[in-house]
Amino acid sequence: MPDDIVLRLDRATAEDLYVALYEAGEHIAAGAPFTPPTTEEVERLGSFLRDLAHALGRRCSPYCDHL
Repeated sequence: MPDDIVLRLDRATAEDLYVALYEAGEHIAAGAPFTPPTTEEVERLGSFLRDLAHALGRRCSPYCDHL
């Protein structure tokens, strides 16, 4: 489909994304606390969000020039 966005994730990033989304859902549904992510998890998810933003045609910052 022309509007599909396809990104490939390594296993560690996919696991980090799953945990973040699951914990967000649990927090919203039941007020469960968020577990603070490790530095490595934050870096992987940050890279994923940057790549997703670029795939959507967004800039990651006002100074972003890698599009």
